[in-house]
Amino acid sequence: MGGCHLDAVVMAGGLGTRLQMGEKPMVSLFGRPLIDWVVSALETAADRIFVATTDHVPETMEWAERMGLYLVETPGEGYVPDMISAVEEAGIDDPVLIVMADLPLLRGDIVEEIIEVYESVPEPALSVHVPLDTYRRIATKPDSLFNYRGRLIVPSGVNVLLGSKIRFEQEDYHLILDRIELAVNVNSPEDLAVCETILRGGLNSKI
Repeated sequence: MGGCHLDAVVMAGGLGTRLQMGEKPMVSLFGRPLIDWVVSALETAADRIFVATTDHVPETMEWAERMGLYLVETPGEGYVPDMISAVEEAGIDDPVLIVMADLPLLRGDIVEEIIEVYESVPEPALSVHVPLDTYRRIATKPDSLFNYRGRLIVPSGVNVLLGSKIRFEQEDYHLILDRIELAVNVNSPEDLAVCETILRGGLNSKI
């Protein structure tokens, strides 16, 4: 690949039922849609940015088109089927960065670090995780948790996968980053409030 660049797919087609503030990617954080924060973090490290949508998020589709991003529509059958559909629709065979649209604290330097690590490991895929202790520091509870070699970690919603093998299980390198920027998926008004606090410099922010 060289130059730490690859294509990125932002998964932005979910209903956002827990947040109940309309289309989740378009929920405002300090006057900007959540997805805008994510796309900004990807701009320096991604060759192309695809936004994967469904018919549940027409405003998000309009926003992506206005921003000049690549738009791929998926069937709305769930995260994994939609991710497969998006990568195939985009025609990506090389490694691709998959990012959820509800990670507004993601930063460009973190994205570059993830890609650099991916390029240095032999595995065809990479999954990014956050230690449980990171969540405890900001007093939030993760949706899922598992034990990896005796360490409790949480999936962050950022992955690198080989596009040509997107329909197959891929051996992945587990990258564990103690970064609060990766620890807040906005699924509730409380999560949104945590993001606002961190962006203001609270909760021992590294932003």
